[in-house]
Amino acid sequence: MAFTRSGVRSSLAPPPSFRETLMSEINVPDWALVAEGDTSKLVREFKFTDFVSAFGFMSQVALLAEVRNHHPNWSNVYNRVTIELTTHDAGNTVTDKDIELATAINQLP
Repeated sequence: MAFTRSGVRSSLAPPPSFRETLMSEINVPDWALVAEGDTSKLVREFKFTDFVSAFGFMSQVALLAEVRNHHPNWSNVYNRVTIELTTHDAGNTVTDKDIELATAINQLP
């Protein structure tokens, strides 16, 4: 609880931080929201049985990204693919473009 000028307690909480606001607005299963300062990104790591399966998945994601003209930052090491989604032209923050692409990626078999 905070105190007002009159000394009376107030139950008003301080305004939410940038990260708290994002967390309450963004709900994409299995993706982590990483917020630092005024920037944010959605991050997820995928694990496959082998390199060929991981590469095949990346090819599917590439097609989803190209159709949306919204391309991920990603890396592949053997059977793992890490994807980071952020909108660069919006100041490296999560936008509807990122949420839409993350949702589409979640729907891949």
